Amino acid sequence: MTTPRPETLAKLTPVLTKRWLSPDAWRIGTYEKLDGYAALRKALKAHPDDLIQLIKDSGLRGRGGAGFPTGLKWGFIPQGDGKPHYLVVNADEGEPGTCKDLPLMTHDPHSLVEGVIIASYAIRANRAYIYIRGEAVHAARRLRHAVQEAYAKGYLGRNIQGSGFDLDLVVHSGAGAYICGEETALLDSLEGFRGQPRLRPPFPATHGLYASPTVVNNVGTIASVPYIVLGGADWWKTMGTEKSSGPMIYSLSGRIANPGQFECTMGITLRELIELAGGMQPGHNLRFWTPGGSSTPLLTAEHLDVPLDFEGVAAAGSILGTTATQIFSDQDCPVYATYRWLEFYHHESCGKCTPCREGNYWMVRVYRRILAGQGTHEDLDTLLDTCDNILGRSFCGLGDGATSSVTSSLKYFKQDYLDYIEGRTAPKLSEKTLVGAH
Repeated sequence: MTTPRPETLAKLTPVLTKRWLSPDAWRIGTYEKLDGYAALRKALKAHPDDLIQLIKDSGLRGRGGAGFPTGLKWGFIPQGDGKPHYLVVNADEGEPGTCKDLPLMTHDPHSLVEGVIIASYAIRANRAYIYIRGEAVHAARRLRHAVQEAYAKGYLGRNIQGSGFDLDLVVHSGAGAYICGEETALLDSLEGFRGQPRLRPPFPATHGLYASPTVVNNVGTIASVPYIVLGGADWWKTMGTEKSSGPMIYSLSGRIANPGQFECTMGITLRELIELAGGMQPGHNLRFWTPGGSSTPLLTAEHLDVPLDFEGVAAAGSILGTTATQIFSDQDCPVYATYRWLEFYHHESCGKCTPCREGNYWMVRVYRRILAGQGTHEDLDTLLDTCDNILGRSFCGLGDGATSSVTSSLKYFKQDYLDYIEGRTAPKLSEKTLVGAH
């Protein structure tokens, strides 16, 4: 196990994670002793437009994967339109390998609640929702308890802290559909409909929840807001890079000594993250990895020193995504890993559009043939052709994400596919898996 160098340790920046190890960190008493709700009191004395400008100046970008500028999104909400405004927090964390929002809500739920209140005040919303994944029972309990405590202390409800601002906050548990992580499918689910993506435009900023102006932000994005209000935009920009400011929680899993959450300045490299995690497991050498979950194109050991910010990862041909860094070694098979991810996307496709519904269905069957030792060279062309018909032609990003590991694994590890097809690698699946696959 490696010991991190001092310069690598210096890249650990506990901001959102700083309270996680405090005793009873989820209780409002502990939270208030550690600067909790101080940012709210400061924010309520400011003009809402000044808060939006503060978030713009900080350079905060969405922590849910897309990296859209948060202040810009808030600024899209039309004011004086006579309609109710809504804030919706996307806590439907379901990306394979992603686990940064759930521990945040479990260990420090009040940071999210406080961020919700400040953000709602800024966009003039009097009702907010946290849409949490149905399986996240423990995190949902902690959140609901935090909301009750906030109501009891006057941080939620009528005339918050004597400011004249009213806000009701509802924690809503979804039914466990990955598609509801897509913001418009989430809104449909929240309204009581089947979770399926909507056609855009119109966008949620003008026609969101109940056809009213709505901001949809990720958990990490909203939980960052109180820190920016207290510390200021300039302080926030001392961390990260010029275009990707602030810290980020990186979720490391796989063939490393100490998997877990590492909050670091954006722009850190995988080499440094592996060092912080104690190195690779004994007998394992890095072969491939995901920078942001299974919906992001695979990278290899050649990309160890790519800056893990929005621009650096994009320049390397992938996406920062949810910073779910899954690490695989020379003892793992990229073909089989891609097959397992594809099974997930096939299962989670809502079925609304043909490219995603049919494309993933048939690609799973092609992979089963290859892994059962019955694949052909033409199967590789079929996979690439199918990905071409899914990418950019699906109704939402689920289809696009499903193609990422397919095209990137074929780009970097085509020989692994050929070894199955030409008989040099023993089949991983039995012929039983081929029933109905042709």
